[in-house]
Amino acid sequence: MATPPTPYDAVLHAARDVTRLDSALDAEMLGAALLGSVYAIAETDRSAAVREFVGGFLAATARRRTAAATTIRSVFAALVPDAEGAARVRPGSQAPPWSGQLGRVHLTGTWAYGDVYGDQTSYLATFAYDDEAGGPEHALVALVDHNIGITKDVFVGGPARRILAEVRHLCAADELTWFREEDPARMHGEVARHLTVTDDLGELPGEGSLATDRALVGARLAVLPAAAPPPPGVPPLSATERTDLVRRFLASPEAARAGLDAVDGGPELASLHFCFSLLLDHAASFPDADPLRWSPTVAGLFLLDWVHRRAVLDMDDAAMLPRVLRAWARYASRKRGLPETAAAQTDAAIEEMVPEFARLYSTGERRSPATAAVAQLMAEGVDPDDPAALDAWIEANRHRLTDD
Repeated sequence: MATPPTPYDAVLHAARDVTRLDSALDAEMLGAALLGSVYAIAETDRSAAVREFVGGFLAATARRRTAAATTIRSVFAALVPDAEGAARVRPGSQAPPWSGQLGRVHLTGTWAYGDVYGDQTSYLATFAYDDEAGGPEHALVALVDHNIGITKDVFVGGPARRILAEVRHLCAADELTWFREEDPARMHGEVARHLTVTDDLGELPGEGSLATDRALVGARLAVLPAAAPPPPGVPPLSATERTDLVRRFLASPEAARAGLDAVDGGPELASLHFCFSLLLDHAASFPDADPLRWSPTVAGLFLLDWVHRRAVLDMDDAAMLPRVLRAWARYASRKRGLPETAAAQTDAAIEEMVPEFARLYSTGERRSPATAAVAQLMAEGVDPDDPAALDAWIEANRHRLTDD
């Protein structure tokens, strides 16, 4: 009975025409795409999984002498130089003319661009081979999503000048985006730091070229200067700082237009301050902990997800929260100096979310188990802050709380 093919055999078959490619860049892109399947199916530490696969592949194919086998070994060694055995790989006797240029590139420029809200930053770097035989100048683009703290997508391709020109043009034509030259060490640090989080995700973002280009991105990042240290973490506001910020907001024209400065007692005042606490707690859940960073996306995360999972609202709170959020987001936009268009888009987005927010409030479908339990307590008239009442409720409902 024939020996069943191994994953390494499948890679060799997929790379059977590697020597027919026109350049080292084409070969590196093919190699990265092949390793992308390993990256995509790994359950944890995807970067380590790729490194281990390459080490195993190099060991299993050490005696293969075909031109395709020796060439793809060189490609993998260039893409993942820290894999076991990569340093010992040598070109075969039938290596294509571009094989000596694998991984031999230098940086030609770095830039960054993003939205004025601070939701996302894209980093762009261009590279050229030391010898033109390696292939054309090409670009690496990495998208960092600050709301979820990951490198959400990466791309390597060309022509580099066309990609750079298109990005410049798009940013110049949109007042809600910015563009600048970037320090390469900072780019290295930011992309690599967020990629580390991405590598350990249980499920990758759905679209884009993250898996297929990840290995080549890692190789190109290694060409950049040593990564700059990450910016210091921003601590959440202290109780005093939170109070001062709320007072400044209540003295603002945005609060006055919403009638929030006139709330002076009763359940409405309690709801107002509860809403402030929710806004500030949500901001503290982000890495930058900036209570003034609001956008249509951040408002959606808050109003349609986070608040339902983390808080129990009564009817007064639910009626007050969108009103407070709209005024707060307007105030935040002005304090950050954002264009009026940006403020208007966030305001319009919040207004459009209100019906869905109300539906989620009424159904409770996005409540976490803990939040749902507290909501049930309150619905039955039990004060969660009263230990005796809480113990009595648990005892009376033990049959519902115990698994069968």
